[in-house]
Amino acid sequence: MRAELLVVDDDAGHLSMLRTVLAGWGYGVTGATDGAEAVELVRSRPFDAVLLDVRMAGMGGMEALSLIKEYNPAVPVLIMTAYSSVETAVSALKSGAYDYLTKPLDLDVMRLTVERALDHLRLARENENLRQKLGPGVVGPEIIGKSPAMRELFSMIAMVAPTEATVLVTGESGTGKELVAKALHAGSPRAAGPLVAVNCAALNETLLESELFGHEKGAFTGAERRREGRFMAADKGSIFLDEIGEIAPSIQAKLLRVIQEREIQRVGGDRPVGVDVRILAATNRDLKKEVEAGRFREDLYYRLNVVAIFVPPLRDRVQDIPLLAQHFLTRFAEKNRKRIKGFTPAAMDHLLRCPWPGNVRELENAVERAVILSVGEYVTERELPLSAMREAGGDGAGHGTGGPAAPAPGDMAGLAGMALDDVEREVILATLRDTGGNKSEAARVLGITRATLHKKLKKYGEE
Repeated sequence: MRAELLVVDDDAGHLSMLRTVLAGWGYGVTGATDGAEAVELVRSRPFDAVLLDVRMAGMGGMEALSLIKEYNPAVPVLIMTAYSSVETAVSALKSGAYDYLTKPLDLDVMRLTVERALDHLRLARENENLRQKLGPGVVGPEIIGKSPAMRELFSMIAMVAPTEATVLVTGESGTGKELVAKALHAGSPRAAGPLVAVNCAALNETLLESELFGHEKGAFTGAERRREGRFMAADKGSIFLDEIGEIAPSIQAKLLRVIQEREIQRVGGDRPVGVDVRILAATNRDLKKEVEAGRFREDLYYRLNVVAIFVPPLRDRVQDIPLLAQHFLTRFAEKNRKRIKGFTPAAMDHLLRCPWPGNVRELENAVERAVILSVGEYVTERELPLSAMREAGGDGAGHGTGGPAAPAPGDMAGLAGMALDDVEREVILATLRDTGGNKSEAARVLGITRATLHKKLKKYGEE
């Protein structure tokens, strides 16, 4: 289904041009000549995005923006303004505009900005649909994906969350197993109760037993008073046992009793205490192999594995990388008070080709680092960790230089003996090829303005 756009401009010629260009890109386009007309159109029919001029006769763009967002907060509004009115554009962003375009419009930039706004809206709608399908609170803001593997995961959460079943969440480190546990708890009848998480790998055997089940006063040296354990803290709620494959055999036996009898016994205690708790566990180990090796109790394994939910590694859901990367970029840009719109094509290409052995957690760390180091409106490959560049097949050439990557040794040999103007021409043309002919992106990569790029192309007879 094609996206429907509303274009608002009191300049009839400019409005006609925009309608023609946008229709040529495959969009449905409706035009309006002032803010009041735009507000009425938004109230009468749905639009996927609005392109809104700031200065218009009658109701201006800022007033129209306020009324449009009041009626439909979700629709992305792109403000069109002259270079001399950038302050107005910044004010519009604070009032809820998605982005701004400066006049005279760069059609390449406009197309990318419209596509990005529609992608943002599409993702928001998909997440909302999933939330409605799975029930209130099940899909949290951190669980992001539209790949087949993630859709299967969402379906499993939807089916299992409302039950009392013990769940074993499996997957590699960094895939988001704890987020799945939170979603299972949030979608359960126990959502009003506590979700208590325990990292079983972080404590030795003695400390873990006390942490889980509590202890009586004097049970061991330093036990100066009775302490309730995590199971009691999770009463009427859920307990999440992370890294369950790391627990010692003696704890495994006591945990089995908790699952079977729904009661715990404090360290040093002489009577059991009943608990009402749902058990959610997670591991990055293959527990079946651990059972075969004699390191994990078979009866406990089957008690935990009533329902198994597998969280796929990032390499099996590559199409989710742009969504995750943009989500992390938005979060860290806000946290660090930076105005960063997205990633350059080259940077996104590296993100897509990296195998991400640390999964979503590694991607998150890489994006945070890139945001901190970025000085422009777009994250480039130069801000990505060198390890990600190498894993993606790059050699890190040009990393951190602020300009395009240096030519490979073979290319350098081809440039030897050429005049400086000829070398510059070859670099510019190579950059244009790398960016698919996108002059705005080529200018960003080269570190020059689009106007300067046009002058150089004209100088070399390439315009």
